[in-house]
Amino acid sequence: MDIYLSINNREQVIKLPVLPSEFKIQSGMKNDTYDTISQGEIKLIGMETLKSISLQSFFPSKDYSFLKDREYKGWEYVNLIEGWKTKRIPIRLVITKTPINMACTIDSFEYGLQDGSGDIYYTLTLSEFKFIELNQRQV
Repeated sequence: MDIYLSINNREQVIKLPVLPSEFKIQSGMKNDTYDTISQGEIKLIGMETLKSISLQSFFPSKDYSFLKDREYKGWEYVNLIEGWKTKRIPIRLVITKTPINMACTIDSFEYGLQDGSGDIYYTLTLSEFKFIELNQRQV
């Protein structure tokens, strides 16, 4: 399994060098609950909410034998992701060997040093981005 982040149809691509130990997709529904006079509380099934995922791992500052990719080092990853945030465009998340391939927004990106190794530990929280499709009508 590999995890890729990219922008602008793979104009820039990051292959995560160290896979998170786990990840979970949060997928919910926008259901509403109402009180009625005759039936008490009822629930109406709404539409799906946007999916979200949080990835936790580290960007290595040096070469390790277990790395999945060696294109960038430490702070270069951080600078790329911070640059993508500044551009305010959706990114694509692809996790191979799974059906996960979705456009996302960066909700939060927390990173820092923690153990003296120089490696940058991070938490990247992404939410699904839906491209708006408008139906055009002729007059």
